[in-house]
Amino acid sequence: MMTSVCVRLGVCLFVRGRGRLDVGRGLRRHGEGSGENRENPRSSRPAARGTPEDTHTRTHTRTQSGGPRQTRAHREDGPAERPSVALCFRGRSSRMSVALQDLRNTMSSYKRATLEEDDVSDAPVEAASSPDRVEVGFRKGGVDILGRRTQLEVLLSVLLLAALLALLACLVVLGLGFSSDSGRGLCLSEACVTVASQMVEAMDRGADPCQDFYQFACGGWMRKNPLPDGRSRWSTFNSIWEQNQALLKHLLENGTFNGSSEAERKTQSYYLSCLNTQRIEELGAQPLIDLIAKIGGWNMTGPWDKENFMEVLKVVSGPYRAQPFFSVSVSADPKNSNSNVIQVDQSGIFLPSRDYYLNKTANEKVLVAYLDYMVELGLLLGGDRSSTQLQMQQILEFETMLANITVPQDQRRDEEKIYHKVTIAELQLLAPAVDWLDFLTSSLSPLDLNDTEPVVLYAREYLQQVSELINKTDRSLLNNYMMWTLVQKSVASLDQRFENAQDKLLESLYGTKKSCTPRWQTCIGYTDDTLGFALGALFVKATFDKHSKEIAEEMINEIRSAFKDSLERLSWMDVHTRQAAKDKADAIYDMIGFPEFILDSKELDDVYDGYDVSDDSFFQNMLNFYNFSARVMADQLRKTPNKDQWSMTPPTVNAYYIPTKNGIVVPAGILQAPFYAHDHPKALNFGGIGVVMGHELTHAFDDQGREYDKEGNLRPWWQNSSVEAFRQRTECMVDQYGRYTVNGEHVNGKQTLGENIADNGGLKAAYHAYKSWIQKNGEEKKLPAVNLTNDQLFFVGFAQVWCSVRTPESAHEGLVTDPHSPPRYRVIGTLANSPDFSRHFGCPEGTPMNTGRRCEVW
Repeated sequence: MMTSVCVRLGVCLFVRGRGRLDVGRGLRRHGEGSGENRENPRSSRPAARGTPEDTHTRTHTRTQSGGPRQTRAHREDGPAERPSVALCFRGRSSRMSVALQDLRNTMSSYKRATLEEDDVSDAPVEAASSPDRVEVGFRKGGVDILGRRTQLEVLLSVLLLAALLALLACLVVLGLGFSSDSGRGLCLSEACVTVASQMVEAMDRGADPCQDFYQFACGGWMRKNPLPDGRSRWSTFNSIWEQNQALLKHLLENGTFNGSSEAERKTQSYYLSCLNTQRIEELGAQPLIDLIAKIGGWNMTGPWDKENFMEVLKVVSGPYRAQPFFSVSVSADPKNSNSNVIQVDQSGIFLPSRDYYLNKTANEKVLVAYLDYMVELGLLLGGDRSSTQLQMQQILEFETMLANITVPQDQRRDEEKIYHKVTIAELQLLAPAVDWLDFLTSSLSPLDLNDTEPVVLYAREYLQQVSELINKTDRSLLNNYMMWTLVQKSVASLDQRFENAQDKLLESLYGTKKSCTPRWQTCIGYTDDTLGFALGALFVKATFDKHSKEIAEEMINEIRSAFKDSLERLSWMDVHTRQAAKDKADAIYDMIGFPEFILDSKELDDVYDGYDVSDDSFFQNMLNFYNFSARVMADQLRKTPNKDQWSMTPPTVNAYYIPTKNGIVVPAGILQAPFYAHDHPKALNFGGIGVVMGHELTHAFDDQGREYDKEGNLRPWWQNSSVEAFRQRTECMVDQYGRYTVNGEHVNGKQTLGENIADNGGLKAAYHAYKSWIQKNGEEKKLPAVNLTNDQLFFVGFAQVWCSVRTPESAHEGLVTDPHSPPRYRVIGTLANSPDFSRHFGCPEGTPMNTGRRCEVW
């Protein structure tokens, strides 16, 4: 059965945490992953989406996903009488704890390139209920997602519907007046009128599109969408994710799974255990206190009876999947993608970036809040205040030393340079403070390893330096630090007091304020992280139709053709490299909607066979999953990588490219408006999901993806002349984006280079694919009232996908951790490089949107 798990999930379960087009739900939910770290460099996330161990799936693209959160609206079983419990049991940021830990791995490297910050939610405590609608396009026989509503909610819904109908009627009248031939040439279907009204509402028609196109396209949206309480950012991605969450809530709370898949039954049980806040409050901190005692104690909170450094390291890193000092994963070998290999990389800091530790002046508030958070957790677990304060300060200082030797993300973009394959014996000589054969044998039990086993290192100098640091550090401090890495990833499943402590840190780190958010949203996020493919099966059966998948596949083929056509027009690429690039584009493996196995109950059950889910203990479910993911990771080592393995679950609002498979994944969760709708104009579909597809395809040819050949192997396949020409063009882009600022702070043009290349190449390929479609099928009807040509509509539709708002603190975090540029510059920077955009909007040279200094790679 474990074989099936690995074959289907292909799990490279390391501890990552993440994510998101964006390394996505920021401080991720139940798993650990945030921003870039959310993506474990050389591996694709564990099959069951962001397992808490997923923290290390380096993706080189983050995603934004609305994280879970909770308000009083749905207290479920929340205890009513205990004074220690807040009026509303807020949904713990499925991102914190474990998630924050992910953040640290953010600066790793590249393995999976997402469209957005890998995790559509930003701050751990996020996930407000959807401000708008829940429209997931049900098929006949779908479920009624409205469920039970109060009279007030019904009344408000009726009033909202009446207002919308009135607006639509006005738009129809305006649309008819707009056309000289009384409507001929206009699309006046319900879908067209609705999307026209939404686009007009989002725009700022008073802005000059040649001066600031982001304001022109998104000004209205930003005015009408202030940050929801408890959020550090809000965007289209968050809105769609919350629609998906609402559907999943209905399915889990109203479905009966007695006669269906065992995996689906486990999913419901896991979700309900998370909702059982009364039981969580009753248990309090005891589950974690018991775990600490079982492991051997913690000097912080009581007797410490395990002085053996290696024993503590093996326990916290193995069955409990913490990542002190370094991370260990199993994934495809970049230089031999048909074989899995042990991979070791830098890890160990809790905050999102080394910058938070080293730039003390700018981040003093965050460091003070982090220390307060550490101390508060220690006290909640039984520590003495004075002793806890002192020891936590020492742990923070140790983390700062780790941050100092951690290699910055923008210096790790050349995969060829950071890849080092050694044997365990050679690793032992490099970093002798750890008994590597003992450690890896324990982590990958029950496999038999010897000192000739190959290991791929991505941080050779770091591992050497961390070994020296371990050797000169007191064993008591090392034990405290290792236990802290376990504690901070485990508290997400404890009682309200731990969340209150977390809220204070998040306010400093992301600028979020406390808010009562629905517990069910937090629990949907945790469930997606843990049993995401079983949850995805429910989602797909309720919402996704085969026709959407077929259309998406057709669009990818058209975009691929457009990209290949553009290769023919490149003057800087030699003939040999051009042909090899075309062959690679042809070989890109497309995975759309969902992996087929999730609709086969037996196969789905096999995937989660061995994972025990309790109805009574959410904490135990989390521990069981850590153990399960560790076993799955070990089982992968002697198996061939599975090309059909996904590291995003079907409901995810994101997409990604993975170089070792030369594959693109576009989950069902993003195949909905505003990215795609079957009854929307093609201009919007190509400007939305088309650009997403073009973005992921272009990742195969960005500064990191281009190093992999069509088979997914890391090797030189370019002629030297083309390599040099490519670098000259990318330098232009580094300089361009490096001039953009947010609150006086510059975008890191090197850190964001891969995503910027993908944004620019994706827009160009999608636009040319759209024009090719027009040539074959004829011009489309226009939308009423928007006063835009269809070409202009394409560019506005593209821009409105990126409408967003963010706190200054969150914006800073994005600049130091996210491989994506801020949304404003994903629009402005990309369009400023597009001659097609300037032509259709009539932007004269010398204006901000047509500076006359275009950067073009693909």
